[in-house]
Amino acid sequence: MLKQRLLVAFILLPVGIGMIILGGVPFVIFILIFLGLAAWEYVQLMRRGGYQPSMWVVVGGTILLSFSRFYFQFQYTDLLISAIILTAITIHLVAFEKGRNIAATDFAMTLGGFFYIGWLGAYLISLRQLPDGFWWFMVALPASWLADAGAYFIGSRFGKHKLSPRSSPKKTWEGYWGGVMVGTLGTLGLTFLWQAWGSQIAPWQGAVIGLLISLITPLGDLAESVFKRQVGVKDSSNILPGHGGFFDRIDSWLWAGVIGYYLILIWQ
Repeated sequence: MLKQRLLVAFILLPVGIGMIILGGVPFVIFILIFLGLAAWEYVQLMRRGGYQPSMWVVVGGTILLSFSRFYFQFQYTDLLISAIILTAITIHLVAFEKGRNIAATDFAMTLGGFFYIGWLGAYLISLRQLPDGFWWFMVALPASWLADAGAYFIGSRFGKHKLSPRSSPKKTWEGYWGGVMVGTLGTLGLTFLWQAWGSQIAPWQGAVIGLLISLITPLGDLAESVFKRQVGVKDSSNILPGHGGFFDRIDSWLWAGVIGYYLILIWQ
């Protein structure tokens, strides 16, 4: 399992960093692949639980919102979201008339998937578009990766007290605090490293981002676990060997993007 995780990471990491460096349309397409497939996996998960969220709305809405965020930032967002909500309820109204008795629940599942993956995921694009967005992105997202890696290795070695027995039985408080330590110190170290390459981010800013993201983003992992536990599956899919699916990979990104974006806005 560990070898598979490392192999996939070694393949995806250079590609991801290359797309982050390029920015623009290549970066957006890269993010859309992750978000679109995660949205698809979300719909498949809910269908395994007997629900029928709209694939067109969850996946299509996620893609449309991401492109809108790239080209127009937050302009027209109210119009787009309103159109998506009305489209969703129309689809499920038709389903109800055709005999789908829990169409209202399906409607809620549709909007839940769109907002959780599409709306939050679009902040990854907004984060990259900030002034010095490349450097901010290379601080905020690695903070969640470092925290996740630290929690995994420290929890595997020293974990005894369960953090969230129902949603993620293998996670421990020892792993959590180990992840916070690794995420904070690792992000601080990255800030010094990026300064040597031209970044203007102050070390204290890197430490604050690392601390907050390491403290909070594990909730993203636990939140996705709730979806999976409810429908009785271990991973959102098996597309990425050793990692599960794309939803499994971006669960903490969804939180890191929005937290990093608004935290950085305070400083700019």
